[in-house]
Amino acid sequence: MTAQNDPAGPRPLRAVPDDGYPDWEAVYHDNATWVYRTLFARVGNRADAEDLTAEVFLAALRPLRLTASVAEVRAYLRATARTVLAAHWRETLGREITSIEDIEQPPDSPESDVAISAAPQRVARVLDGLPDRYRHILELRFLQGYSIKESAAQLGISVANAKVLQHRALRLAAQVNDGGQR
Repeated sequence: MTAQNDPAGPRPLRAVPDDGYPDWEAVYHDNATWVYRTLFARVGNRADAEDLTAEVFLAALRPLRLTASVAEVRAYLRATARTVLAAHWRETLGREITSIEDIEQPPDSPESDVAISAAPQRVARVLDGLPDRYRHILELRFLQGYSIKESAAQLGISVANAKVLQHRALRLAAQVNDGGQR
C-alpha cells in the first residue's frame, strides 16, 4: 500500500541505516514499492503483481536475517523475486522467464519509452493472432482486470475450464509473440 492510499494519511519518511533494518516493518516499507514495481513491469497486471509481491516477502521472511545489511536484504529480495516470478511464468506460460534487471534500463530495452509506447500495437498484434476464445479470456483477465472466476462467469464456463483456457491462450500468445505459427 502506498502512502497516498493509506487511510491514516502519508507517513513521514525515515532514514534506514546502511548497516541494517531495525525490524521487519522497516524491511517491508523500504522495499515493497520497488519489488511491486519490478514485478508489475514483468507481469503487467496489478492483481498478479500484488500477489507476487506478497509471495516474495512471505518467502523471504524466514530465511532473511535482520542483521543483514540493506544491500544484502535488497539482493536477497531481488533473488527471491526472480524465483517467485520464474514459478509464476512456469505456471502460467509453461516456461521460465527469470530475468529481473535494475529498474534503470538502457534506451533499447523492453522497458524503454519507445518499447512501452509500441506495447499496445504489439498486444493487438498478438491478440489478433489468437482464436476468438483465447483472445477473449486474455482480454478479460489482463486488459479488463477480471478475476478468473469473473472471467469464467462472463464466458459461461467453469473456473477450471477458464484456467485451462487461459493457460493455453498464454502459451499460444507467447508463440505468436515469438513469431511461431499457430
